[in-house]
Amino acid sequence: MRQTTIVKHKEVNKNWYVIDAEGQVLGRLAALAATYLRGKNKPTFTPNVDMGDNIIVINADKIILTANKESDKIYYSHSGYPGGLKTTNPAELRIKKPISIVERAIKGMIPHTKLGSKQYRNLYVYAGVEHEQSAQQPIKLEVK
Repeated sequence: MRQTTIVKHKEVNKNWYVIDAEGQVLGRLAALAATYLRGKNKPTFTPNVDMGDNIIVINADKIILTANKESDKIYYSHSGYPGGLKTTNPAELRIKKPISIVERAIKGMIPHTKLGSKQYRNLYVYAGVEHEQSAQQPIKLEVK
């Protein structure tokens, strides 16, 4: 009979990965990053433990959106006051804050819980090629 392995948070080995977003489709990149952030790629995945790895996304400003999403997709934000709904599309967001498109896509694929917030903090997104985590010697991940 097989035993289910329950991993404790002290037993988790976290790796560092870097993903180059240049020329990649947003959804595929976000799905891969979210999988690694949660730790679902590991055979000992435990849902209630932060088993995820640290992910660095570079060239986030060169991400590709398919079809007409650059102009048709709408991001909403609300101030909490009556009439406080603000809308923007990826074309405007790319000018103001280019990393926000990738961050929003990945954040939407992670559970909206305390554990999900902790896992989201292991994501580092940069608009250019340079990143501050070179001392961790990240492994390059390819988006398929």
